This record gives sequence, structure tokens and C-alpha cells, in this order.
Amino acid sequence: MGERFEDGMRVRRAVLGDAHVDRAEAAQTAFDEPFQTFITEGAWGSVWAREGLTPRDRSLITLSLLAAGGHWDEVAMHIRATAHTGATPGEVREALLHVAVYAGVPAANHALKIAKATYAEMGVDP
Repeated sequence: MGERFEDGMRVRRAVLGDAHVDRAEAAQTAFDEPFQTFITEGAWGSVWAREGLTPRDRSLITLSLLAAGGHWDEVAMHIRATAHTGATPGEVREALLHVAVYAGVPAANHALKIAKATYAEMGVDP
């Protein structure tokens, strides 16, 4: 694999944690390998690896966009990632309030429900 893939895998592990990435890698098949490579190079190696925003900032932006788009499984995954990015529950709450104003109350409401449940699973009192 190339440098962008290696950068992406480094950032992916830093944000999502080794256990998550190891599970995803173990579940990978020939069918989804091109997709996994694409997201590792594109999302993690091209966008998340860039300078200009901190991992915390990217985390909050990502959570907002995922909530606005109704991507609930990804919201939970990126709530768990806040343990690595430094985004606090209070900051996540504020980002989701922005979602309510700019993308709709139902999206923010559901994202808050997922965030509360995910934080509870993590043993975090938001």
C-alpha cells in the first residue's frame, strides 16, 4: 500500500482505536476490501490527516454531519472516537444543538439519544 494508505491507517487507529480497526480489518473480505482501502486513503489519509484542524475539531464536524445526514451507526462510532479525539460530551452537545438549528430538530434529537446511550456504554457521564 502507498503513503496515503499508511497515513490513513495511522490516523484511523489514532481516532477510532486499535481494537475497532483490528475488528474491521478482521471482518474485511475480498468483496469490501476496495471500499475499506478507499475510506482509509480518502477519508482518513486525505481529509483526517490534513493539517489545519485538530482531531477534536474534525470529530465535532464529523459528528454534526453524520447526525444531519441520519447516519446513526456512524454517530455512535464517532461518539466512541471522542475518547481519542478529545471532544468532550459538552462540546458534542453544543455541536448537536447546531444540528438542530441548521439540519432539523428530529436529527439532533435522535443523535442526542444515540450519544447518551453510547456514552453510557463507555461509562462516561455526559
